[in-house]
Amino acid sequence: METSSTASYTAKLIDGPLEGKTVATAFLDSGDPRPRLELNADAGKRYVYARAAGLEFDSPGDDRPSAVSYRFIETVFD
Repeated sequence: METSSTASYTAKLIDGPLEGKTVATAFLDSGDPRPRLELNADAGKRYVYARAAGLEFDSPGDDRPSAVSYRFIETVFD
């Protein structure tokens, strides 16, 4: 069985101001997807997203997902 050893995955933003967008994101050092993303926006804003339940794998037997769903939590103004 072959396993995936990629260093990044696609974060799929499923709601909020960036709904439908995707971003390439690095795995944590542990190999897990990030539990939370903070994405910089215009005018000193950051959008905060939290990991949702959706995981996608390129092939059965891959140990890391190729895509992970994220839900909008809040906008932070700097």
